[in-house]
Parts: sequence; C-alpha cells; structure tokens
Amino acid sequence: MQAIRLLAILAAAASEVLAEGATRRLIISIPDRKIALLEDGRVVKVYPIAVGKQSTPSPNGSFHIATQVVKPTWYQPGKVVGPGPANPLGTRWMGLGYKGYGIHGTNRPRSIGKAASHGCIRMRNQDVEELFALVEVGDAVDLVTEVSDDMAQAFAGSEPDKTAGASAGGGQ
Repeated sequence: MQAIRLLAILAAAASEVLAEGATRRLIISIPDRKIALLEDGRVVKVYPIAVGKQSTPSPNGSFHIATQVVKPTWYQPGKVVGPGPANPLGTRWMGLGYKGYGIHGTNRPRSIGKAASHGCIRMRNQDVEELFALVEVGDAVDLVTEVSDDMAQAFAGSEPDKTAGASAGGGQ
C-alpha cells in the first residue's frame, strides 16, 4: 500500500512538473519515508529517508533548495560540531528555504526508514552525496503527507529508473 501511495504522489508531481515546464523536482513522501528525484516528469531515483519524529514533525508543503553545503557545521545552542564523523548532518546539507530545515546526511544511518529526526530529512551519506550532485539551488522540493485514491491508482505499476544517477566526489 505504501508503494502505491508513493507512486501516486510521484504521478501527481510529474503532471505538475510537465504543466509548469520545470525540469527537476524532489518529492518527499513523509508517510512512506522516501524521496524521489524527478527530471522532466520522469522518476530518476528513489531513496529511503528518515523524517521528523512525532514530537518534531517534518513540515509539509512546497519548498526549494535554497543552499547546498559540502561538509556542513552543525549548530545548536551551546554546541557546535564541525565536519567529521560526529556531525549529525553527515557530509552534505541542502537547506529548504525554511529556517532550520533541510535534507542532509547523518551520523546515525540506522535511523533511515524511521520517524527519528527533529524535522529534517535524513539520508545515508552516500545517498545524499549522490543526490547533492544531481540537484541545484532553486530546484523545487515538495513534502507531502497524503495522496488521494485516484492518484494512487493513476501511478500503479510505474517503476523508477534504478540505473540513473551519478556519484559525487568526495543529523538531525
């Protein structure tokens, strides 16, 4: 059922991408805990993610990649963690244009697939490095929490291209 819901979300997003003439977009399904990269309305790659826990949920809505940072520094009141294995942001940060929220790596890879963050979208470091190289500042990012039954049926049976993608050189 989760796969159908994710595919429905992707179908809706793909039709919006074509209507708007955009070429690249990220769709984040909070309930499915997955992020999909779409290019020209086609699903290129789907990655597992961690989302916000119940007490600190991930926001839903339309955002964009506002910043991209290699080897980010993590700041919390009274604490600063520079780049390295102890950094909760992992190796990459993509800010969403919504203060304090972003897509980033993690030093807790076992949290992937769970509702475990403070609202950010966590990815395995190797996955976030790959995605980071495929997107640009300004690309649209939609975080969604629900899909209709009609959308679920419309995208049933579609599969993303698992061979696409590039490797980049090289939380919370």
